[in-house]
Amino acid sequence: MLRKSTLALAVGMAWASLPAAVSAQTSPTPETTVRLDEITVSSTRTERRVDNVPNTVTVITAEKAEQEGARDIKDLFRNELGVDVRSAPTRFSAAGAATGRAGNEGINIRGLEGNQVLMTIDGIRVPNAFTFSSFSTGRGDYLDVDAIRSADVLRGPASTQFGSDGLAGAVSFRTTEPSDLLRGRDAAGFVRAGVAGVDESWHATMGAAARSGAWQGLVQVTKRQGHEVDNQGRNEALNASRTAPNPLDYNNRSVLAKAQYSASAAHQFGVTLETQDRKQDTEVYSARAVPPLAGTSAIDLDTHDRIARDRISFEHRYSDLNAPLLQRAETRIFRQEAKVSQLSLEDRNTAADRTRNNTYRQDIFGLSTQLETNLSGTLNQRLSYGGDWSKTKVSGVRDGTVPPFGETFPTRPFPDTDYTLAGAFLQDEIEAGQLSVIPGLRYDRYKLSPSANGYTGALATLSDNALTPRIGLVWRATPALAPYAQWSKGFRAPTPDQVNNGFANLASGYTSIGNPNLKAERANSFEIGVRAKFGGLRASLAAFDNSYDDFISQQVVRGAGTPADPLVFQYINLAKATIRGVEGRAEWRIDPSWQVNAGFAVARGDSEADGEKTPLDTVAPTRVTLGARYDAATWSARLNLQHNAAKDKDRLPAGLFAPGSSTVADLGLTWRAQTNLSVNLNLNNVFDSTYWRWSDVRGVADNSTVKDAYTAPGRNLQASVRYDF
Repeated sequence: MLRKSTLALAVGMAWASLPAAVSAQTSPTPETTVRLDEITVSSTRTERRVDNVPNTVTVITAEKAEQEGARDIKDLFRNELGVDVRSAPTRFSAAGAATGRAGNEGINIRGLEGNQVLMTIDGIRVPNAFTFSSFSTGRGDYLDVDAIRSADVLRGPASTQFGSDGLAGAVSFRTTEPSDLLRGRDAAGFVRAGVAGVDESWHATMGAAARSGAWQGLVQVTKRQGHEVDNQGRNEALNASRTAPNPLDYNNRSVLAKAQYSASAAHQFGVTLETQDRKQDTEVYSARAVPPLAGTSAIDLDTHDRIARDRISFEHRYSDLNAPLLQRAETRIFRQEAKVSQLSLEDRNTAADRTRNNTYRQDIFGLSTQLETNLSGTLNQRLSYGGDWSKTKVSGVRDGTVPPFGETFPTRPFPDTDYTLAGAFLQDEIEAGQLSVIPGLRYDRYKLSPSANGYTGALATLSDNALTPRIGLVWRATPALAPYAQWSKGFRAPTPDQVNNGFANLASGYTSIGNPNLKAERANSFEIGVRAKFGGLRASLAAFDNSYDDFISQQVVRGAGTPADPLVFQYINLAKATIRGVEGRAEWRIDPSWQVNAGFAVARGDSEADGEKTPLDTVAPTRVTLGARYDAATWSARLNLQHNAAKDKDRLPAGLFAPGSSTVADLGLTWRAQTNLSVNLNLNNVFDSTYWRWSDVRGVADNSTVKDAYTAPGRNLQASVRYDF
């Protein structure tokens, strides 16, 4: 098993690295407040300054995440414009509603979310989300933010750079490197511990790195343990009328280990081992029926969920800027195993008790390579080219007792499927004086190969290919002004469960079937903008127009809803969707100590089918942010204000809840007691405001009596301390 071998190797690397790190006598270098230009690798797959790319990219560093006390990706992106993370309260049931079961479900970029957003960790795809009735898996809990050195958020289609899944954008997480800790020394490390009042959690992280000759290595271990996330609900009834959070206990452990060998000045080889394991036990009071009780009424529900991800990857990096033909190359071979298991134990009044034991797996093996060639002459050019291939084995099993009428457990919601992706790309970064022209082209092919083993429904093999071009322009008109523009295409291949699925409950009058003719979703995107620098002021303004064709959605395609003529659900391609918006950002460095910032994001989206337009409810209301920061020699303080406009009821189906506007203030303080000792304090929602995040509450009925269960947390305190050695 990859899990056992990964954990054993990681512990071994940790044991080997710690003695050298602890014996190091070199003091860490003092921190500096000098701001460096942010570098992104997401926009062009090459290192490029954020202010020199033809689209909107933001970079969140590990330092920022640590200072703001980020516990997970929801905290990590809470102040990002155009980005949301859906995390509904845990109000699921054993065999019906899936509300909150997926945890941090995924990232929403400019109105699209879930599997329409590419998420990678060190270039390896994060497993897909999957939902079937009460069985629901997310994507955000497959990673630990404490192991992340940076997160690049690329807005707009990213298929030309990365292939399928990049329909709405891409979030590229990069894990900690040995050099991040060493900083020129032979050994170094840190310990960090903290507490968070929002879920009464604590965490501890230890990292150590060492270098000896041509070798260097890193090990980092994190343990996080906590309870339910607080809200502003005050009804603590032990049944469905409850609005206070359901009690839960979670336990999260992650280990990251790296070893790198420099065979020469140009060639470096490395191996990375990573394991992530999260367990959660929930007492779902809200699943208990409100009296009077029927025979089938639930009187208790306990659940035990687990998310595990393990990966091993081998890397080769080549760099020789004086080489005549090939200056850089990077190759990675990887294997990753991910599994979600969800066990539900339901006690019913007089009817037989029910259990549900569901599992979902994604095991991927793949390789990727990227090469760079620099050409000089009349025009300076940097050619990037390469390819990647991966095969993912996707499987799911539904098991338990007292299955639905007409079913026998265990059963598969979709057949075991081999999902193969292969692609090749070419990009040219042309520098012509003040103008950068960046054209790119990628070819992809995908294939779904289902297996009949253990599956009784109809099977369909699906394959197709896609060609996705893009071109970007950056014009440095003056040292202070740089307009830019980009046009890009995007696509997302159908997932195995969308092409092949089968379920029937004839007694209740519904069934679902696969669709062998399902087409990939397509995107056509335009973005124009301008960036400006005037002394200490940096500002940007961007407008985007994203059009999508062949949107995939599960719809009723026929049937009357009776046992003789059941409703038939099927994933089909809708006509199209459009999302348009404007984003602006500004940052003013008043003097070496004071800095203020501001931003806004406005978007509007509609889908269209059979000539009828419907608002996209995944598009968030207008958001405005304001912030101030003060930096002194030994301490810094920060204030963040976020205003979210009210959701327009005219943009929602009748009968759905439209939360009002909200303004929330967060305060933060960092104290550098010594060059190697720092303390972070954060007071969030300073004024204890009661409000709803649209990403979490959307879909709730306006006449719901439990809307308070969906409120965001009230005032809460977070604290952490870090010691570097």
